[in-house]
Amino acid sequence: MRLIETTRKFVSKVLENEPSTHDMSHIERVESTCMRIQEKEGGDLQVIRLAALLHDVGIVREHKEGGNHAEYSAEIARDFLAENGAEAELIDHVTSCILTHRFSRGIKAETIEAQILQDADRIDALGAVGIFRSLVSMGALRALKETIGTVKETSMNAYTEDPFDGFHDYMERKPFKIPERLNTETAKDIAEQRLAIMRKYLDELKEETSGEK
Repeated sequence: MRLIETTRKFVSKVLENEPSTHDMSHIERVESTCMRIQEKEGGDLQVIRLAALLHDVGIVREHKEGGNHAEYSAEIARDFLAENGAEAELIDHVTSCILTHRFSRGIKAETIEAQILQDADRIDALGAVGIFRSLVSMGALRALKETIGTVKETSMNAYTEDPFDGFHDYMERKPFKIPERLNTETAKDIAEQRLAIMRKYLDELKEETSGEK
């Protein structure tokens, strides 16, 4: 428990000025969802919680340099855990979970702990929170492009001239493809509940922007 809380403080400090949706609130929602899934699916809870807390800690470096924040996060996690006395086996397991978590990379998670982190991270892109995150993320990415020139190649729909076009493209490419890429039955059940919210929102958005109201 001490290591988990030390990790939480470390990550919170790193992400305190994070402008995108990979902020501390996202981290703690993913951790909570991981714990919810683990209750039914099993797995090493310490590994899962540490991986959840550290999985996006490299996002700040990605904003500055480009590249893959999962790789940066794994590097940072390895150094941090070693400095705080974690055993090599624990460090290897946590970093392997982090390396496979990204949706856009399409990497298969081999262990139940990695599968749970993947699922929880993807679930946070769904439902009311998912809609909110997608819109905030689009705004943050557009701002980063204008201020420091960073362009995220896996999120080109954020830069469309008409933001509505970018939003609809994002919805088609990610949220509705997530269920087929989830690993656990528990996560699939949660996803379906959240997708119902997104479908309702998109129906309303279509009606409001069609000139019918």
